[in-house]
Amino acid sequence: MTKLLYVKANPKEDSYSFSARVANEFINTYKESNISDEVEVLDLYNTELPLIDRDVLNAWGKIAAGTELTETENAKVSRLVELVDQFLAADKVVFSAPMWNFGYPPLMKAYLDSLCVAGKTFKYTENGPVGLAGDKSVALIEARGGIYSEGPAMEVEHTESFFKTIMSFIGINHVQTVLIEGVAVDPSKAEDIVSEAASKAKEIASQF
Repeated sequence: MTKLLYVKANPKEDSYSFSARVANEFINTYKESNISDEVEVLDLYNTELPLIDRDVLNAWGKIAAGTELTETENAKVSRLVELVDQFLAADKVVFSAPMWNFGYPPLMKAYLDSLCVAGKTFKYTENGPVGLAGDKSVALIEARGGIYSEGPAMEVEHTESFFKTIMSFIGINHVQTVLIEGVAVDPSKAEDIVSEAASKAKEIASQF
């Protein structure tokens, strides 16, 4: 059975989140076109997501040295392993997130950090790192108050470009993007912008 993982990175209720609203259109269309597929939702603001902190760094060092972990260290690294295994088990992955202050919400960044694991999602070689995650289909649905895909603000776009860098690093080069841009530039046009993005999302989802 094909498995799709939907990763949502916004603490707002879906009805108040532009990215989640469009992502829901994507997911609903996907389900209609792929009725036998399994869709799993990972809500980053309603799940246990350890940060890479002192405990995690100490645990990784102890694992490399073959020494015993504390209970706290073991719990944190075990959860991180669960998260990366969940990602690797998915055939397709859809992300939805907003741009906040030129970057992603902190838990989106934390999740992307959790995916970069030497020996699981990439390996070091004499010619540099090589991705191991497999070139699975990935879609990114991102909401932005301003317009960063063109014009003078392009140079401060640090979200989609960062996301694609991480995906490429772990071996995923097929990323389709739906941008919901400019919703704060002219709020009177926000719903039109969302509608246009939703149409694009549904088109991609029908063939995803």
